Amino acid sequence: MAELFVNVTATSETQNVSVLWYLWCTKLSGGTQRMFSVENGAQERKFVGGAGQVSEKLMELLKDRVKLERPVVRLDQTGENVIVETLNHEVYQAKYVISAIPPILTAKIHFNPELTPIRNQLIQRLPMGSVIKTMMYYKEAFWRKLDYCGAMFIDDEDTPVEITLDDTKPDGSCPAIMGFILCRRASKLTHLTKEERKRRISEYYAKAMGTDKALHPVHYEEKNWSEEQYSGGCHAAYFPPGIMTQYGSVIRQPCGKLYFAGTETATQWSGYMDGAVQAGERAAREVMCKMGLITENEIWLPEPESADVPALPFNRSFLERNLPSAQGFVRFIGYSTFIASATALGFFAYKKGFIAHVK
Repeated sequence: MAELFVNVTATSETQNVSVLWYLWCTKLSGGTQRMFSVENGAQERKFVGGAGQVSEKLMELLKDRVKLERPVVRLDQTGENVIVETLNHEVYQAKYVISAIPPILTAKIHFNPELTPIRNQLIQRLPMGSVIKTMMYYKEAFWRKLDYCGAMFIDDEDTPVEITLDDTKPDGSCPAIMGFILCRRASKLTHLTKEERKRRISEYYAKAMGTDKALHPVHYEEKNWSEEQYSGGCHAAYFPPGIMTQYGSVIRQPCGKLYFAGTETATQWSGYMDGAVQAGERAAREVMCKMGLITENEIWLPEPESADVPALPFNRSFLERNLPSAQGFVRFIGYSTFIASATALGFFAYKKGFIAHVK
């Protein structure tokens, strides 16, 4: 279960992920139950019409100030203004720049002056996760008739998909099951054709739900995020072992007039959309502070609790409420070790005659 949890949320193999970083991300997201739960958790809701509307509506407000399909290739801070040049040789000037791309993709940009040595080292050490997102559409949501919710955990090394969710639209149209091909499986199956992946996935769905109806999808879509040169993978960057302690503190540090956002820099829900929003607002406030518009104390304003979708407490069992915490467990082990050591030392002293037995 621990391996599956890391595979799903970090889209990486456990041996490649820093334990310290993963525990930190888990804490930022409210704990494992909050991250994995559908109801009252990270997987609970979607945007009707798609999450892309968030960007599209912002673009409508900003109108022609949004420039699409213009990858940045050069950033020069040697003058009074920051000079930004794109791949098609357009040049823009600004007082400040905020970068919200995955850290490793800043390696595609030529900087003058160069990034700080520690920042340059950091971006070389933060790989992106590997995932192929799949959508299997059916004529009807047959799993609901079988009293299944459509969420599956398939524990089989040969399965292409380990975890699924029901992705049927709220009005019941377009019945679909969303599944992730994760980590080593994404690399292993990338050489197959789209049709071959579709067949293998539907076969495992049929096996997991015990019905041949899963073998007959009416449509199939997939997205291999690892082949996208301007994301490098998905869902986000992760910290390999040893990187958090050596380089982690610089991920939010500005380089001159260049500030950094992106979900990897968030201190709430890092790796999620919520984290991306929080990081963007924090970076904007950093620039506003530099411009004298707000005070330094206003940079790290807490994100307000959602009035529409509040994070409600979970109903926990007796054992869940009363089991010791990680810190309590470590203390318990420490006390137990101390008592055991003291007992062994006393027994040794008694056997050697250092302690007399008085009747």
